[in-house]
Amino acid sequence: MKVQTASPIRQRGHLRLDATIAASASIVGPFEAKGPLGHLFDRVVQDDLCGQKSYERAEQCLLRGAVELLLDRAEVRATDVDMLIGGDLLDQITTTNFAGRDLGVPLLGVYSACATTSESLLLGALAVTSKAASTVVCATASHHLSAERQYRFPLELAVQRAPTAQWTATGGAAFLLGRADEGLARIVAATVGTVQDYGLKDPNNMGAAMAPAAADTVLRHLRARGQASRDYDLILTGDLARAGLPLLEELLGEEGEHPAHRLQDAGVLLYDPSQDVHAGGSGAACSALVLASLILPRLRRGELRRVLLVATGSLHSPRSYQQGETIPAVAHAVEMEAIV
Repeated sequence: MKVQTASPIRQRGHLRLDATIAASASIVGPFEAKGPLGHLFDRVVQDDLCGQKSYERAEQCLLRGAVELLLDRAEVRATDVDMLIGGDLLDQITTTNFAGRDLGVPLLGVYSACATTSESLLLGALAVTSKAASTVVCATASHHLSAERQYRFPLELAVQRAPTAQWTATGGAAFLLGRADEGLARIVAATVGTVQDYGLKDPNNMGAAMAPAAADTVLRHLRARGQASRDYDLILTGDLARAGLPLLEELLGEEGEHPAHRLQDAGVLLYDPSQDVHAGGSGAACSALVLASLILPRLRRGELRRVLLVATGSLHSPRSYQQGETIPAVAHAVEMEAIV
C-alpha cells in the first residue's frame, strides 16, 4: 500500500468550502458605539460592566447576548443548533465556556487570539460543507478591561501606553452558518494559517509581530486559488492596525502583490483616531464586529462581491513574554462571495 504524502506547500491548509452565512449579530460597549461604525451595530450596552459584578462576567454577557440575538433574528431555536464554535482571549477561553454553559448548545471552544473569528468561521463552514452539521453558530467576544488586566496592567495603575499599542474591542458577534440559497454571503474557500515567528518580543507592538503571518496566509491563499489580490474587492485583515498594515503591504509587495486600496484592517476601521486608541483596535471581537456590522451587509447589497477575511492572532501569553519568549503569530483566511 502506497502512503499518501502531503500536498505541495502552496496547497497545504487550503480548503474548498460551500456554506452560507445566513445571519449575523453584534453587540458593543459604549466606547465602540462612539466610533465610525457605531450606528451599524445591532445593540449597544450602556456601561462596560453590562450590569454584572466583573468585567469577565460582562464579557460572558456580550458573547451570550450576541448568540441569543442571532438566534432570535434568524428564528432558530437553540435546540436546533448542531454546534456552537467560539472563542475569546481569557485564560482557558472561560468566556466561551461559561456562555456555552448557559446556552446549552454543543460547544467547540477554539483559540487563535484575534484570529479566532476566522478560525471559527473556517471550522463551521467545514462542518457544513462536509455535512457533519447543518446549522452552526460561530461566535466570539472580547472586553478591553478584562484583557488589559490579564495581558498588560490594570487600568488603575495608569501605565502609559506605547504609540504602537492597540485597544482591545469590547463587544461580541455571532454568525449563523448553514446551507441555503439565501443569506448574507457564501463561504467558498479558506486557508489555515501557519505559525510565523520573526523574533519580535514587544507585546505592545502586536501588529508588527502578526504582519508576517498575514502575508504568508494571503500569499498561500492566492496561489492555491490561482488568483491575485486585484481579483478581490476587499482583503480585510484583523487586527494589524496602523502599525502592522504598512508592514503587510511591504511584504506582499516583495512578492509582486500590490492590493493598494483593496487592503483594509478591522482595527483601523472600528475606531476614529480622535478616540485615542493609538495604533487602532484589536481583540477577538474586533474583526468579528467589523464583519458583522459593515462587510456582510455590503456583500448582501452587492456593493462587494468578493472578500477575503484574514484575521490575525498574536499567540503569546502573559507568562511567555515575561519569561523572554518571542511572539509567534498566526492568520487564517476565509473567502466570502456575494450570493447572486
